[in-house]
Amino acid sequence: MLGLSPLRVPIHTHKIIIRSGSVSVIVSDLTIVLLLLCAAIMMFVLNRPRMDGVALIMVVALPLTGIISVEEALTGFGDPNIVLIAALFVIGEGLVRTGIAQKLGDWLAVRAGRSEARLIILLMIIVAAVGSVMSSTGVVAIFIPIALRIAARAGTSPGRLMMPISVAALISGMMTLVATAPNLVVHGELERRGADGFTFFAFTPFGIPVLFLAIGYMLFARRFLAPSADAPVTPAPQFASWIAEYGLAGREHRLRIGARSSLAGRTLGEINLRSSAGLNVLAIERRTPMSRQLLRPRADSQLRSGDVLLLDLQGAAADVGALAAQYDLQRLPLSTAYYTDYAQDIGMAELMIPAGSELLGKTVVEAGFRSTYDLTAIGLKRGMQAAVGQVTAEPLALGDTLLVIGPWRAIRRLQGDFTNLIVLGLPRESDDVLPATGKAPFALAALGVMVALMATGTVHNLTAALVACLMMGAFGCVDFKSAYRAIHWQSLVLIVGMLPFSIALQRTGGVEIAAGILVDTAGTAGPHLILAAIFLATALLGLFISNTATAVLMAPVALAVAGSLDASPYPFAMTVALAASAAFMTPVSSPVNTLVVGPGQYSFTDFLRVGTPLVAITMAVALALVPLVFPF
Repeated sequence: MLGLSPLRVPIHTHKIIIRSGSVSVIVSDLTIVLLLLCAAIMMFVLNRPRMDGVALIMVVALPLTGIISVEEALTGFGDPNIVLIAALFVIGEGLVRTGIAQKLGDWLAVRAGRSEARLIILLMIIVAAVGSVMSSTGVVAIFIPIALRIAARAGTSPGRLMMPISVAALISGMMTLVATAPNLVVHGELERRGADGFTFFAFTPFGIPVLFLAIGYMLFARRFLAPSADAPVTPAPQFASWIAEYGLAGREHRLRIGARSSLAGRTLGEINLRSSAGLNVLAIERRTPMSRQLLRPRADSQLRSGDVLLLDLQGAAADVGALAAQYDLQRLPLSTAYYTDYAQDIGMAELMIPAGSELLGKTVVEAGFRSTYDLTAIGLKRGMQAAVGQVTAEPLALGDTLLVIGPWRAIRRLQGDFTNLIVLGLPRESDDVLPATGKAPFALAALGVMVALMATGTVHNLTAALVACLMMGAFGCVDFKSAYRAIHWQSLVLIVGMLPFSIALQRTGGVEIAAGILVDTAGTAGPHLILAAIFLATALLGLFISNTATAVLMAPVALAVAGSLDASPYPFAMTVALAASAAFMTPVSSPVNTLVVGPGQYSFTDFLRVGTPLVAITMAVALALVPLVFPF
């Protein structure tokens, strides 16, 4: 049997004596570490501050105790697995930018037809497959709008599809080594303790059975996810339907700049129609000798005689008639078909404000929305109610939906950014806009090379991922700007900030104590019961903090248990990884669950009711198969 070499760190046993008057309190190093850990968990639960902020606080606090050094607190930044996770975000961005995910959605809609059961089966298989090679959070953000569009076409309530998506995305973490951060955390802990890490497909024998059992379970549980199977279906949105839904009729105007207009030769920044007249310039039509162009407005855009301004009137003070008379502008007719005619140049989208967004509490103007995202906000919904009045003056709140207008490329860029805005819906007209599919074969080739290199072990996993990143860049699937934007820095900082706890708990004897408690609790019942205890402890801890942080804390404990039993570390490490991915029971266990709450209209109890049996299913598979694949 393969045992683990103990991590060679000295255990601190000294105590700190705190005196207050005649009372002396003895505080050990372990007590200090546990107090800091409890403080971190409380901040995670309260989400104050956000998770990466908590991690940075711990990076500062732990060295101040003297238990670990500053260098040890920062070792996570040099961990190859951190760079590997960042590289995987970039590869996922390449798959999005080249339209591969959209093609999968279109294929899914054709294959599923109007059968809800077939749709759920195919959707979960595809989400799990795609999630096995890219971020599960990214997969969910990609497939939410796809599923909403398919639900509208198939006559299915969105609430019956969102939960299967999140379940499949979490199970995708049980498919391959690179599918989710907890796998890489456990893999890295094995390597730090002198054992070989997991191979690329080491997780697959467990993920596939869990996936198929989960599909069967979700086909039964879907009845609990929507009030009625015959819920009214919202038709696929169009430009015209959004104009009516957000009350834009009568607000949009077209004005041609006359030959004697004082606007000719001036820039939009100089005239500032938003402040002076309560008008937003959405686009500039300009005729050229060969064609008619639709230009996006910028502060330095210089207007010409004959240009046509597409304006959005906001607020009761705006007076288009007075503006036309003042600046010698000719009013032109505007129909809803206008936007369809320009659908190749101008796009619309619904964007949702997620938790942790930098836009929360800010107005569109304060956030510099147009300059940041190259899009103009023209509508706002809070819940189901469209806001009336000046949209740009409303502070944005969690769950708000913005209707934006602008270039399709700016909207497509947002589909790879899930931190501040989520693309909730695209209009039917977007189906006619040709995606950038020319690079799709190159993106698939880069992905294939990475998987082949990792599966065969030809090079280190990090080298394989970096090779794929370089191929994506060389073939034009991603550029530097999109690559940096694709990396979910919050997740990386969270892992780096929690890794020092592993060192501190080992140094102060906390890991050994926790391992001893698990062994003593199981008694002489054998390693199978201990595996069950480790799974339950990991799953319960995951109710309160992210599955990544759970893996960071539980992996050293599980490996210490293996060492105390003189058993192979692999079944214990694999159990932690599988339990960390089984974060089905609450909407806060994983960002994957949080993303589907709004579109699926779920409550906290929906996750508890549907997720608890899924955790039991995963635990049963783990306890049955892990000892067979990785003997003790």
